[in-house]
Amino acid sequence: MQDVRGKTAFITGGGSGMGLGMARVFVEEGMNVVIADVRQDHLDEALQSFSGQQERVHGLIVDVSDRQAMQNAAEETVERFGKVHVLCNNAGAGIIGPLLDATYDDWDWGINVNLGGVVNGIQSFVPKIREHGEGGHIVTTASMQGLFVGAVAGIYCATKYAAVGLMEALHPELAPHNIGVSAFCPGLVNTNIHEAEKARPERWGNTNYGQAMAERAPEFKKNVLNVGMDPLEVGARVLAGIRNNDLYILTHPEYEQGVRDRYDAILASFKQDHEPPAERVAAEQAVLRFPTYVDELSRLRAGDLPSET
Repeated sequence: MQDVRGKTAFITGGGSGMGLGMARVFVEEGMNVVIADVRQDHLDEALQSFSGQQERVHGLIVDVSDRQAMQNAAEETVERFGKVHVLCNNAGAGIIGPLLDATYDDWDWGINVNLGGVVNGIQSFVPKIREHGEGGHIVTTASMQGLFVGAVAGIYCATKYAAVGLMEALHPELAPHNIGVSAFCPGLVNTNIHEAEKARPERWGNTNYGQAMAERAPEFKKNVLNVGMDPLEVGARVLAGIRNNDLYILTHPEYEQGVRDRYDAILASFKQDHEPPAERVAAEQAVLRFPTYVDELSRLRAGDLPSET
């Protein structure tokens, strides 16, 4: 999807951080953008940042875990701009803490937002992108913790691993419809993820994480998040990934060794101590390899590399 001017994007979690960075870059490139967020204060502040461009920006309060709300948002997006071409499943619950301390509410919040929100986005928006026949793109914000475990955040990692796998599975299904699919796996970004608990719904309020996260938040923002990548740079990298039709949008090269460590450990665990029976291999042919990985590697090796924009 090279030509984005005049196209419409729907961005969840668009009121701040990476989502707002995407929105601002998209608008500068001539796109229409619907910003969805669960927090009214973030949405209000975000909309004020588009001085002179308000006719191409629309804001909605949306809880991505609410299926009907996402369906309504898809309808309103098309009503406002005629069509929708790009879906950015960016909203996330930054839930951090040991699995041994987790409550069912912690699990339900993380799963319903980080994975359920992606499912709701796909179910609500992909049919509308398909029906106009102009092509489009789906971007889901996962994390480097969707590629390897890097912190005490088991719920977060589990949902982000699932989001990456979902995008990998969706990629070949949407390719014939000229709709690209990307798993966006950023590292450290200067966002307000330290305020994640403020967005936790009351229905999932029984937590063993909340107080500890609140106590760590100021120091985490000051000493960690403030040195992260600027959200505008993130937005530019995401747009480049859309234009390049990249399956993986990776923005932080310093995490490469962490990814290698995980996959090296997996590969080293295969035991080549006997020849598998031919009849079993024949029965497994359909699942022994996933062509999308091979195709993406071939494309990148051929020089169709991600832009440095």
